[in-house]
Amino acid sequence: MNDTNKLSEYRLMQCLSVYMDDPRLNVWHFALLLAILSLGYRQGQKQNIKVSRSKIMALSHINTLPTYHKYFKELQCFGYVEYTPSYHPGARSEIKLNEKEVKS
Repeated sequence: MNDTNKLSEYRLMQCLSVYMDDPRLNVWHFALLLAILSLGYRQGQKQNIKVSRSKIMALSHINTLPTYHKYFKELQCFGYVEYTPSYHPGARSEIKLNEKEVKS
C-alpha cells in the first residue's frame, strides 16, 4: 500500500470517528455520509466531490425522495456538508465535506 492510500484511509477513519461521536446522527445520516465518502474516495477527492442524487441514493440504499431530502438537509444544517447544485443536465452537483475536529 502506498503512502497516498494510507493518507486517504487515515482521513476516512478520522471522518468516521467524528461522525460516530455526534449523537444527532442516525443510520440514515451515516448511509448518506458513507455514500459521499465512497464517491470521494473513488474520485480521489478529499473535500470537493462531484455527485448526483441518484448515485448517492443508490449507494446509501435510500429509496424514497422524502427520506433522502430530509436527512441530506439535516447534514447541511449540522455543518457536515455544503451542497452546490448544478442545474445543467450534463454537469454533476458538488458536495464539499467540511472538516470537523476529532475529539480526544
